[in-house]
Amino acid sequence: MATVMAPALAFASSSGSPGAIPPGFLLYEKAAAQKSATGMWSVSQARDAKLVVNPCYTGSPAAAGRIAARTVTYVAVSDQRSEQVILYNSPKAAAQALADVRRALVRCPALQTSQTAYRYSGTPLALGDEGLAVSGQLYQGGKAKVGGERVVLTRRGNALVAYARSGEWGAPDKTDFAHQTKDAHTMLAKICQVARCS
Repeated sequence: MATVMAPALAFASSSGSPGAIPPGFLLYEKAAAQKSATGMWSVSQARDAKLVVNPCYTGSPAAAGRIAARTVTYVAVSDQRSEQVILYNSPKAAAQALADVRRALVRCPALQTSQTAYRYSGTPLALGDEGLAVSGQLYQGGKAKVGGERVVLTRRGNALVAYARSGEWGAPDKTDFAHQTKDAHTMLAKICQVARCS
């Protein structure tokens, strides 16, 4: 569904187009341009790309009000990483997008099988204007098993930034988010080149 931007909401980006995320802007696009012997990289500029974390498994949270998105994904046998920058038509819409994820963490049940459950949880993160650290984890008999994902989501102005890693995680730990948090800090330092930060 197309989003019409009022002239007052338009802003300049380094590509010269209002609300655009220029090629090469994301941190891992250079790596994605190289051949990998161990996994596969992909880059998408689809505005309706699914958010890299989805506690409800259906649809996609944080979809309303988007004007641009860029996603880099790496997939290997036991490792998956995603980097995503999404621009919204206002800071309020971006804040609503992050609120959508928070609500999904509360209202959406764990994915159950006869022996296991895959659960999401989130904690606030002091990053950007607001942030969220999300864990997805496989459990069996109430104990964490190998397998999960760790995602850092942060907002600055009308931009939502996400860094996700999936793989053979054990029980959730704060240190699981170190790499994603570092990447988010790096992106936040330049996101105002394309986002409305004031």
